[in-house]
Amino acid sequence: MSGGSRVRTTRGRLLPLYAAGFVTAFGAHGIAASLGDYTGADGAASLLALGLLLAVYDGAEVVLKPVFGSLADRVGPRPVLLGGLLAFAAASTAFVLAGDPALVGVARFGQGAAAAAFSPAAGALVARLSPPAGHGRAFGGYGAWKGLGYTLGPVLGGVLIFLGGYPLLFGALGGLALAVAVWAAIAVPAEPPLPRTRQTVLDLARRLGSGGFLRPTATLAGATAALAVGVGFLPVAGAAHGLGPLATGAVVSLLAATASLVQPWAGRARDAGRTGDAAGMATGLALAAAGTAAATVLPGVAGLVAAALAIGAGTGLATPIGFAHLAATTPEERLGQTMGSAEVGRELGDAGGPLLVGALATAGTLGHGLLGLAALLAGIAAVVALTARARTR
Repeated sequence: MSGGSRVRTTRGRLLPLYAAGFVTAFGAHGIAASLGDYTGADGAASLLALGLLLAVYDGAEVVLKPVFGSLADRVGPRPVLLGGLLAFAAASTAFVLAGDPALVGVARFGQGAAAAAFSPAAGALVARLSPPAGHGRAFGGYGAWKGLGYTLGPVLGGVLIFLGGYPLLFGALGGLALAVAVWAAIAVPAEPPLPRTRQTVLDLARRLGSGGFLRPTATLAGATAALAVGVGFLPVAGAAHGLGPLATGAVVSLLAATASLVQPWAGRARDAGRTGDAAGMATGLALAAAGTAAATVLPGVAGLVAAALAIGAGTGLATPIGFAHLAATTPEERLGQTMGSAEVGRELGDAGGPLLVGALATAGTLGHGLLGLAALLAGIAAVVALTARARTR
């Protein structure tokens, strides 16, 4: 088989995995962005209900991703991928068929549990189906499609809800997950479980406590926090400058487009040896920190545009390199467990970033919140760079 044929074959196997990443991100953010209208305006009770509905999807992922990641190592990642996608389709369709709006929380828990299965399985398959020298490029594509789901999900979800309410949105999510499952069943080859040595709890703690795991996981958490804050709070900052929804939406779209374009480039640069893993992760976090600060430091529209570009470029640089580093430093027979555990870090960043900015903004101003996150990201970047340098001495 020629080199070009091998590249096309690998890409054909990876595309349904990229689509699976889009499904989980779209499922989380397409629904979450419109739940405020769903709960109504009954004061504290509605706010509590909103918080629970927002938390149940991510909560299921945080708890179950390491479990399903370990299962993927035990039985092979492909069955877990297909089972998770089918379960996601079933949970979405069941809500439509039930016709009871009160079951939205149950449906979201089912979707989150299903996503906890197919997300780490997809990550493990991306690593196993691509050569080690191509991990950066492969995870660059995976991250780009997942980022599109995070950023375009609110827009697509809002359109579907406007056209047909929550039944149309859940029905579309179910149909999309089913289509991706069929595509994956056809295009993704079976990857049998690999022989594994016995692992004690101490062995697991030692591996997950090593710098090879903690540095990329902290990087992924920080990058996801910056992305979530950019999508959620740049429009708030824009409104404070008198910008309308169209202009602030353009800022978010610029952030999303930048991240999606940079990720494949960053992955190729990493594979070609033009950037080291530690340098790429630290630089990406530093860019995201600068972008978060720019929204406060630079005046008006210029600050928002600079923030969108820097946050998008920073997250786009750090994310594929973080995943590729995990794949390179993890025994292949433990990829599912490692990817599942690292995804927990991403989920915590996705939730923790906005919470940190919101808490600091409540105590002071939005500028204080953004600067606080910028300082945290800069601190993580410094730790990543310094600990990696100390390890190489």
